[in-house]
Amino acid sequence: MELNHEKVLSILPDRAEDARKGDFGKILLLCGSKGYTGAAYLAAMGALRSGAGLLFLGVPESIYAIEAVKLNEAIVFPLPDKGGKLSNRAIPEILERLPKMDAVLIGPGLGQSGDVLAVVRMVLQAAQCPVVLDADGINVVAPHKDIVRGRTSATILTPHAGEFTRLGGSTETDRMTAAEQMAQDLNCVILLKGHNTVITDGRTTYINPTGNPGMAVGGSGDVLAGIITALLGQGIAPLEAAACGAWLHGAAGDLCASEIGQYGMLPSDMVNVLPRLLK
Repeated sequence: MELNHEKVLSILPDRAEDARKGDFGKILLLCGSKGYTGAAYLAAMGALRSGAGLLFLGVPESIYAIEAVKLNEAIVFPLPDKGGKLSNRAIPEILERLPKMDAVLIGPGLGQSGDVLAVVRMVLQAAQCPVVLDADGINVVAPHKDIVRGRTSATILTPHAGEFTRLGGSTETDRMTAAEQMAQDLNCVILLKGHNTVITDGRTTYINPTGNPGMAVGGSGDVLAGIITALLGQGIAPLEAAACGAWLHGAAGDLCASEIGQYGMLPSDMVNVLPRLLK
């Protein structure tokens, strides 16, 4: 299946005249580490530019000041860290916040450690809302896939080819079939990034037609993860949120390529044109 602009807009929920910010989703992002402040920023901006009503961004306390200055529209809060990455001492505060959330993103820029694995494990086990698992969130759970299989709420994994291989898949032959098999095995939605991104829950599959090589730059995937989380928070079903997110992300990249050119376009450029695709 393929999406187009008209179909994507039809999936977006209507906005009532008397709506409040809480009506458009309360989402929690757990992102970033020392040296990877951009991942948290770009994920948050991707979500905010995709209609998130209230965005809470939890980051290691060592990078809190950077994110708080950069993100005026997000509610940024510090969490205990160890060596610049999230510490397992962050778990109690995250647990306190989880029940109030409509969707959660964990992974962009987190880095990998035993403590990060403990935090990711806790989120996947405790969250009753949809969870998007991206980047290092995928990397740390790759040897522990039963954590994903055991979830009763929706989970979306967004691997690129290398992360997909770490999860036990192969992209050397039929990417669509491989993604469908993994989605069935892990009881989740798989968004396998690349040319003609594959989005599947193992039963229904979308092939994304948008995007271009200019998007192959660090931070692009963080924007995508934020977009998908914002759509989930607004009540869009997980498979459709992932498929619409991929379409919007690629279309934003195509718009940037047409106006700026593929050389030199940045993820922040894609963030800035997202609202033009949502009106």
